[in-house]
Amino acid sequence: MHRSRLTVHTRAAQMGFVLDTADIPPGERVEAVYAAMVAASVPSYVIHEDPRGGVRTRLEVWDLGAANVFTARSTGIRLLRTPKQAKQDAAPVIALSLQRAGDGRHEQLGFRQVVAPGELLMVDLSAPYDFSWSGEGAAGCVQVPIDQVGLPVDLIRRAAVNLRTSPLYGLVTNHVAQLVQDAERLSADPAADVLGRASIELVRALLASAAGAEPHTRAVLAETLPTQVRAYVRQHLADPDLRPATIAAAHNVSLRYLYKVCAQADFSLEQWIIGERLRGAREELLRPESRGRTIATVARRWGFSDPTHFTRRFRDTYGLTPSEYRRLAFRR
Repeated sequence: MHRSRLTVHTRAAQMGFVLDTADIPPGERVEAVYAAMVAASVPSYVIHEDPRGGVRTRLEVWDLGAANVFTARSTGIRLLRTPKQAKQDAAPVIALSLQRAGDGRHEQLGFRQVVAPGELLMVDLSAPYDFSWSGEGAAGCVQVPIDQVGLPVDLIRRAAVNLRTSPLYGLVTNHVAQLVQDAERLSADPAADVLGRASIELVRALLASAAGAEPHTRAVLAETLPTQVRAYVRQHLADPDLRPATIAAAHNVSLRYLYKVCAQADFSLEQWIIGERLRGAREELLRPESRGRTIATVARRWGFSDPTHFTRRFRDTYGLTPSEYRRLAFRR
């Protein structure tokens, strides 16, 4: 196997960075992938499973303020970070990575695991590691500087082997999946920095939860509960049974405590849910593929069981009925 040792000292700082080897001559692909990997993440050996058989790789990095999203799709590849390389890195970073295709194999700090598609993995990029997949594979991660997480390194590393034991695992997995799927569009949104901060809060909550019940861990979970609630609600907006009682149960807190936390965060939970559902319905009404759907169908898809109530709330918010809004939108 060929190991590329091209030295690169830059990091991806722009809003978007894309490398696609389809645009690069075959003989230059190994070096190009190495340079791009170092720029997108941290220095490591990049070892291709079949460097002479046609390396095919696409890498993307999208900025979310203090965090970024890094995606990779490639023929068989291995990323090997040595102790020497780890010592040279002055900016510790962690990555919460979602395996998207192929089985990922990861070894770090004495812990080995196979990561199937749809599963989440935490990598401490400041420490040595060995990560690979065979054949066609893909993964996407959110990368966060450790100093932004606000947790001790030993706690973070303890959490890495227990992610799936946390009740927040599914919530954060879905969040990372959405970030990876829509990274380009989300990074261009005016609220990208806010989304990045919210993502860091969710990472922090997951790691604190997976590390175990310690006093400061419980404090972290309490501090990040509003962010957890918002993420949970956005993932369940279409559920007509979504209500404060089910949200409280999903987060193992009392309804009274949930209301208290929302009040401290200065938002009304019920009104915020309605507002998010209306926003989702409005965006759907703007899509060409939704033109054949009735207003009642759109209402139900966004959790409104009563189309009349939906129409009234929509008009109060946007000044037009849903039908008027759609007609006006497609007239332009």
